[in-house]
Amino acid sequence: MKRRRGSPPELGCLQAWAAENRALVERWKAARCSGPGGAAARKVRQQRGGFGELLLRMRELPAALPALPLELTVLYNSLLCPTGASESAIKEAAEGIHQGLLRVLEASGGCGQDLSTEELWQKVLKEVTAEELQAPLHRMVALQAVWWLAASRLGSTAGLLRLLSNAEDPGRTRCSEGENELLSLLKAWRVPVEAASLPLVQSTEDLKEILCIAAAFLQGLQELEAGNLPNAFSLLQEAAGGFCSKRVLAQIYTCLGCCAQRMGKLQTALQHLKRALQVDFQCLPALSHVAAVYHQLGETEAELHTLALLYEALEKNPPVAASSSPPFLIRTELLVHTPLLASLLRPCHPSEVKYLLARRSLQDGRVADAVEHYLDFLALLQEGPQQQVPLDGGSPLPRIPEVFLEAASALEQAGRHQDAITLCEEVISRTTDLIPRMLPVEERLQQPGCPSPGTELSQQKESLCCLAWRAAGYLHQGWAWAKLGENKEAITQFSRCLGDLLRVQIYGPGVELTENLLPEVEVFQKIRLLSLIGRGTQFLELGRHKEALLDFQHSLQISPGDPRAVPYLVEALWKLDRRPEAAAQWQKFSSSPPREEGQ
Repeated sequence: MKRRRGSPPELGCLQAWAAENRALVERWKAARCSGPGGAAARKVRQQRGGFGELLLRMRELPAALPALPLELTVLYNSLLCPTGASESAIKEAAEGIHQGLLRVLEASGGCGQDLSTEELWQKVLKEVTAEELQAPLHRMVALQAVWWLAASRLGSTAGLLRLLSNAEDPGRTRCSEGENELLSLLKAWRVPVEAASLPLVQSTEDLKEILCIAAAFLQGLQELEAGNLPNAFSLLQEAAGGFCSKRVLAQIYTCLGCCAQRMGKLQTALQHLKRALQVDFQCLPALSHVAAVYHQLGETEAELHTLALLYEALEKNPPVAASSSPPFLIRTELLVHTPLLASLLRPCHPSEVKYLLARRSLQDGRVADAVEHYLDFLALLQEGPQQQVPLDGGSPLPRIPEVFLEAASALEQAGRHQDAITLCEEVISRTTDLIPRMLPVEERLQQPGCPSPGTELSQQKESLCCLAWRAAGYLHQGWAWAKLGENKEAITQFSRCLGDLLRVQIYGPGVELTENLLPEVEVFQKIRLLSLIGRGTQFLELGRHKEALLDFQHSLQISPGDPRAVPYLVEALWKLDRRPEAAAQWQKFSSSPPREEGQ
C-alpha cells in the first residue's frame, strides 16, 4: 500500500532508520577505537558517507514532526565527522544546518526559503515549541556554534546563544558589566538530557565543553593580538581551566607565557612556558619561547642551555607538517586556528636553533663555542633539502651571506684568519655577478611621506645588500691579512672594499646628511670608516705615513672624533714631524666627552 504524499513515515520505516543510525554510530566508534592511521580514517569517512545517504533517504519525504528528532540526529552525526575546518568544510556544514532548519519550519507549517541562517534561527527558536524537538534543536545550536567559531564568527555565536536563552527564559538577566557575554551564555546553557534511543557520535554536553574552551581561547588570542594583555591573560587562564587534550592545554600555557612576556612579567612567563612543557614535552615552541625569555632576562647560561636542549630535541624529532588525516571528533584544535596562534606555535627548525646558539655564544664572548656552532650551521646547509633554512617571515635567521660574514668574524676572533678569508671569498664570489657597475640611490625617495615604486625600490635594496655583503667580505679579508702580517695583501683588500663603495651614487637634496638615507647606505659609511682605518694602519706599518694620514683624515670626516681613528691620526702626524698638530689633536680628543655606545 503506497504512502500518501505529505503523510508522516510509517512506524516501521522510522524504526529501520533509527536502527541504521545506531549501527552507523557503533561502526564509527569501532573505527575510532581502532587507532590512528589511514585505515581508520577511511572507515570514518565511510560512516560519514553512510549518515549522508541515510539523511538523503529521509529527506525524500516531506518533513514531518514524528521523524524530525531522528532526522536532526542523523544530520548532527553526519556533520560531526569532520573533514577539517577548511572553507569548504565550513560551507558544507552551513548548508546542512540551513537545510535542517528549513525542514523544522516545514514540519511546523512555516516557511523560510528567503531567510538567512541567522533569521532562520530567530524564527525557529521563537515559533517551534514542540517538546520532542527541544533536545534536537539544542544539538543543532551546539553544531551551529561549533562551525561559527571555526569561522571566527564569535558575535554570531553569542547572538545565537542569546536567542536560545531568551526563548527558554525570557526573564533571565543579562551578564553583568565587565563579564564576557559569550562565556557567560555558554556556562548558563542548560543542555537537555539525551534520549538513549537516538545515539550520537559526540554528546551535546561534550560540544558545550569544547565551545567554552574554544571561545575563551579564541577571544584570548584576539585580545592578545589587539594588545589588551590583561584581558587576554584572563581569557587564556579561563581556557586553561577547561577539559581538553594535553596538546591544546600545552598550547594555551604557551600563549599564557607569551602574554606574560609581553606584559613584562618574565618570571610568570617562565612558569607558564615550563608548565606547557610539563603537560606536553613535545610542545617545542614553548622551549623556544623559554630561551627568548632567558635572553630578555640576561641569563645567557640558561638561554644557551635551553637552546642546546631544543636543538637536541629537534634532532631526535624533526619538525613535521601537521597531519592531514581528519580528526575523529570535534575538538578544540578544529575551532582555534588563527594566524597569531600559528605564529606563536611556529615549529623551530634545527638550522635556526644552531644559528641562535652561534650568535648568542659570539655575543657573550664564547668564541670557540661560536665557531663550532657556525661551522655546524654551515654544514647543515650542505645536508640537503631537509636541513635547508625556512623561508617564512617568522624565522630569526638573517640572509645567508650575513651568516657567512658573522662566521668569518668568529673565525677571526679565534685566530683562524685563513679560514675567515676563505669564507669571505665565498660571499664575494657569489655576489659579484649580482652587483651593477654603478648604483644610483635617490635620497629623496627614502624620506617619510615620499612613496617609491615598489619593484624598483626592492631591486635597488637587493643590489645595495649584495654590495654591502661584498664590501664587508673585503673588509674582513683586509683585517685577516693584517693579522697574518701580510700588509700589502691587506691594503689590496681594503682598497677593493673602498672601491666597491664608490659604486654607490647618492643624489637628491640634503645628500650630505645621513639620517634620511637608506639603512644599507648608513652601513656603507661604517664599512668605509673601518676600511680607511684598516688601510691607514697598514700604511703606517709600511712607513707610508702621508698615505696613512690621508686615510685617517678621511675617516674622521665620516665620523668626527672617532676614538678608533684619532690615536692613529696623532701617530701619523707625529711621524711626519708635525708634532704641534699632533699635540693639538690629542688635546682636543682628550678633552672631548666620551662618545655614547653605537655612535
